[in-house]
Amino acid sequence: MSDIISLICARGGSKGLPRKNIRSFGGKPLIAHSIEMALISNLIADVIVSTDDEEIALIAKNYGASVPFMRPAKLSGDSAPEWHVWQHALSWLSDHGRDVEALVVLPPTAPLRSLADVNGAIEMFLQNKCDGVLCGTDAHRNPFFNMVTTDDEQRCTLAMSSTERFSRRQDAPTFYDLTTVCYVMSPDYIRLHKHLFDGDIRMFYVPLQRSVDIDTLFDFDLAEFIYQKTMKDVHE
Repeated sequence: MSDIISLICARGGSKGLPRKNIRSFGGKPLIAHSIEMALISNLIADVIVSTDDEEIALIAKNYGASVPFMRPAKLSGDSAPEWHVWQHALSWLSDHGRDVEALVVLPPTAPLRSLADVNGAIEMFLQNKCDGVLCGTDAHRNPFFNMVTTDDEQRCTLAMSSTERFSRRQDAPTFYDLTTVCYVMSPDYIRLHKHLFDGDIRMFYVPLQRSVDIDTLFDFDLAEFIYQKTMKDVHE
C-alpha cells in the first residue's frame, strides 16, 4: 500500500534549550503539538517518531504516535545530519513493507503551524510531482539591502552586491527565511541524494506569525507569547 507518512524527529539531547522537545508548551509537551497536527490531517496515514530517548518515546506514544524503532546513537549526536535520520526511517519502513508516497517531516520546533500549512504543503507536492516542498516566510533582512559582512578591521560591505543600488528594501529582490513548519519529501529523492537542494524543491509560503522556530529560550518565550495571544483572541 502506498501512503503518506509523517515523521517527527526528536532526539533527547539539545544544547540550545535542554529537553526542549518535551518542554511544556501551551499545557502539553512541545512534541505533542506536531503529533496532534499530523493526526488531524486527512492526508497523513501514520505518524512515526524517531527518537533515541525513552521518555520522549513514551510521551509520543501517549499522544498517539508510533515509535516502531529507537534511533541509533550514531544518528543522535549534535553533528548527525537530520537527512541521515530521514534515510534511516525510510530504510526501516521499506524493510517492513511500507511503500511510502511522501514523507512529511514535522519538527517539534514549529508548534505554531496550522493544518492549512501542512495540508497545503502536501497538496503542492502531490500536484507538482516535485522532489520536495519546504516552507518559507518573509525574510527579516535582505542581503542586497541591510545585511553586511565585515573584514578583519570591521569594515562592512553589503552581503550581496549588485550593479543597482537599492534605497528601499521593497525594491530589492525578494528573499525568504526557511522555517521548520513542514517538509514534504519524495522518499526516492531522500534515498538517492545527500542534500536538500540537489533537486526540484518548491516553497510553500507560511505567514510570519506561524513560522517561529524554537532553538533557544528566547524563541520558546516568543512562540509561547504568540500562542497564548492567539488562543486569547480566539476566545474573545
